[in-house]
Parts: sequence; C-alpha cells; structure tokens
Amino acid sequence: MSRRAAVAGLAGLATAPALARVGEVLPGVFIKPDRELMVRVPGGRAYVRINGDLAGPRPPLVLLHGGPGSAHWYFLNATAMAGERAIILYDQLDSGRSDTPDDPANWQVPRFVEELEAIRAALAIPRWHVLGASWGGTVALEYAARQPAALAGLVLQSPLVATQIWLQDARALKDAMPPEIRDRLDRCDTPGVVPQAECDAATEAFYARHVRMADVPPAIAAYRAALPRSHSDAIYNAMWGRAEFTASGTLRDYDGRPLLAKLDPRRTLLVAGAHDEARPATVAGFARTVPGGADFAMIPDAAHSVFNDNPAGFLAVLRPWLAARD
Repeated sequence: MSRRAAVAGLAGLATAPALARVGEVLPGVFIKPDRELMVRVPGGRAYVRINGDLAGPRPPLVLLHGGPGSAHWYFLNATAMAGERAIILYDQLDSGRSDTPDDPANWQVPRFVEELEAIRAALAIPRWHVLGASWGGTVALEYAARQPAALAGLVLQSPLVATQIWLQDARALKDAMPPEIRDRLDRCDTPGVVPQAECDAATEAFYARHVRMADVPPAIAAYRAALPRSHSDAIYNAMWGRAEFTASGTLRDYDGRPLLAKLDPRRTLLVAGAHDEARPATVAGFARTVPGGADFAMIPDAAHSVFNDNPAGFLAVLRPWLAARD
C-alpha cells in the first residue's frame, strides 16, 4: 500500500490506463476477526487480530502494513487463507486501533522491528511467515536480515528498500504522466504554489495509475471507516515527508540494499504489481541482488495496492509459495 494516500489509494507500463472497477472481496474472507487483542510492544500496545488456528499444522502468516502510518484494513483479502493457516494482521504503534502515544522517539526503524518480534513472542508462535508491503516491507526486510530462527518465509510486496531508488522510480513514473499532470505535480512539490484541490486531483491521477487501480470494495471500505484512524499523517510526515515524490523525514537517507545479502534466497519472495509505483523492474532487481537469487512475481492488473487490485492473482502466487516453505 502507498506510504501515503492510497489510504484516502517498466516505463512502458507507466502509460497504462486506470481500470474503472471496484476491488474484489474474495470468497472466504473474514471481515471480522476470530480473535483480537492488544499486545504490549516497545512504546505502548499494538492492536492484533487473528483469523484461523494459531495451533494449526501450517505456520501462520503475519502481514505488515505500509505508510508509515497506514493500518491493517487493506489486508483483509488475505484472510481468505485462514482455513489453511492463521492470518495475523496488526496495526503498528500510533496507527489504526493501536495505542497512540504520539512520541517521535517511537518512530524509528529498529523499534518497529522489535514490535514485530514482541507480537510473535506474545502469541507464542514458534515459526511464521512474514509479509511486508511497501514501508511494511522495510520492517520485514530488517527483521529477516537478523536471520531469526522463527522465520519460515519472507514476502516483500512492493517494498521500500532504498529511498534513493524509490524517488528515482517516482520521478520516472511522474515524467511519463500527461504533461499537464506532470507539471502540476512538480509545482505542487512547493507548498502554496498551486491550490490544494488541484494538487489533490493531480496526485489522485498518479495514484489511479500506480497506487490503487480499483476502488476499495464497500465491505472493506466500511471496515476502514470504522477504524479510529486509517492513516496517521504525523508519522508519515515525520518519517517520510509531505509528498510521495519527495523525502524530507527520517527515512530520507534509508538504504536497506546491504541487507538483501543477508536473506535466504530459498525463503524469500519479492512481488510487485504490473503498474506498481515500486516498479517491477526495480523489485525484480532487488530479488536478483539476494545471493543465489530470490523468487520474484509480477501480479497483473495491479498497482501498488495488490491486495485490493488483484487479490485473487496475488493469492494464486502466495498459496503455493508459502505451502512449499511450511
């Protein structure tokens, strides 16, 4: 999910038109959790929801949302797998239903990694699969680079691996937009130059191509609306910045590329949507950087919000890949 307003949603692919459709809710999805709890993590308590049996024969899958500052709602389609393995969704501190201490001291990458491990320990899970999307992929990468014994499989979906590379991709995709939109987005990088409504419209045009190609389905939109917050601007602005195309926050110099060398290629899958703002060519390159070569999959008919745009296509890849590493 976009690190910013996806919550609100190869260069040749950049000109693909947005799909005028509503996202899908897969058969077997659980809108409501089987179990929910608040878990003590460094800095406060994190909201955790579970569908399926944690004591089942297959390792559970935990999913890490993006942002920074988004929430777990856009992973609901993953609960279609809850009959096969437990699905764990959670909100990072200051996001969604989690505590909101609103303390910038908590907004550090190592603390988010510790948060994930605290959830595993609280649930007494000996072994699990970890899937991180966008900024959640940053946290998952950092976690996996520690080579924890509990890690059965790692999925990095449209991950933020290096801010410099992210911004280069954003620039390339922005340059491929129609000239009037591209020029407006450039002018909107300077606050106050363009009316906010015009900046919002130009940003939404970019998002419709590269972030969220389908509207959020009503059942999931209603779930999102019931959350205390579905996006926390304070975290996003502090860690990233004011816009998707520039980085002025604490992640502005982030570079996790050296961590790719610490991953197990047999247990690592990188994924991108065909029209993703995390460009497929870039994500495939990260997979090749893992010594021995990690797996890579491109999901058709999807932008950055893969679980919204083409959840069936994503699960068709995830199900057998996870099963082979159980």
